[in-house]
Amino acid sequence: MLASLCLSLGLWLPGVRVHAAEVVLQDDMQRTVRLPQPAKRVVVLAPHLAEMVFAIGAGDKLVGAVSYSDYPQAAQQVPRVGTYKNFSAEAILRLRPDLVLAWQSGNGLQRVEPIIQLGIPVYFTEPRTLEDIALNMQRIAELTGVEENASQQFLQTLNQLRANYASQPPLSVFYQVWNQPLQTLNGEHLLSDVITLCGGNNVFGDANVLAPQVSVESVLRLDPQVIVASGMGEARPEWLDEWRRWPSLQAVRNEQLKFIPPDIIQRHTPRVLQGAAQLCEHLQTARGIYYPAANATATADK
Repeated sequence: MLASLCLSLGLWLPGVRVHAAEVVLQDDMQRTVRLPQPAKRVVVLAPHLAEMVFAIGAGDKLVGAVSYSDYPQAAQQVPRVGTYKNFSAEAILRLRPDLVLAWQSGNGLQRVEPIIQLGIPVYFTEPRTLEDIALNMQRIAELTGVEENASQQFLQTLNQLRANYASQPPLSVFYQVWNQPLQTLNGEHLLSDVITLCGGNNVFGDANVLAPQVSVESVLRLDPQVIVASGMGEARPEWLDEWRRWPSLQAVRNEQLKFIPPDIIQRHTPRVLQGAAQLCEHLQTARGIYYPAANATATADK
């Protein structure tokens, strides 16, 4: 209301910026996205994008979202347009958005194409590194005409974690997305960047697809030092302990079966650094077992 009043009266107040200039950006699919002015009505096609919009202070512009857009709490009140894999172009059109934020690998161009054909500007995001999250925040802020400092806070925390852990003795890590089918993530996924941040090596980093299905035999052959899983909710999944059937695994023998809630490790949002901090702590604890002398030295240096 204050910004609208300032606009109508031709006033300027500190901390209130009224943007009217054209916005032209390349999205993560190298498509040129052109807005005649910063967006005022935004629809997002993934839960993490709703969280991102709120994180930069543009939550008041969010008019539509998909299922499981549940953080922050205000996001739960935003009208739904479907799921990230099955959304309704008609429902989106009824919301009269001037910008749709899409998730390249989750939504896919083919599903989003009907929205593009309606003439609605669509900006695709696909963060593959932690720095990409900060860049996405900056770009979404530009698209919506808001000032934000969340990206700089994110980068400061990221750099501190990197300084603390990235040069620690390496540990082999298997990240388990799900149990049936047994699924993990390759080196191109953001989660692999989190593992690297903490001084770990993703044992399936060289897999050919982003979220490959793998065999129990391949995990046994790679024999990771730490196994990390997230499951679907806040509770540790029971299937994580199924690895105890193979006591020869290093991770089992040394009690290194770890759980991190999925919302703070799998979502491409600023909260991923909460999950990263937990993972880094888990790996540092594991170093006390695998590299006791080095861990003692690192602890003394802190």
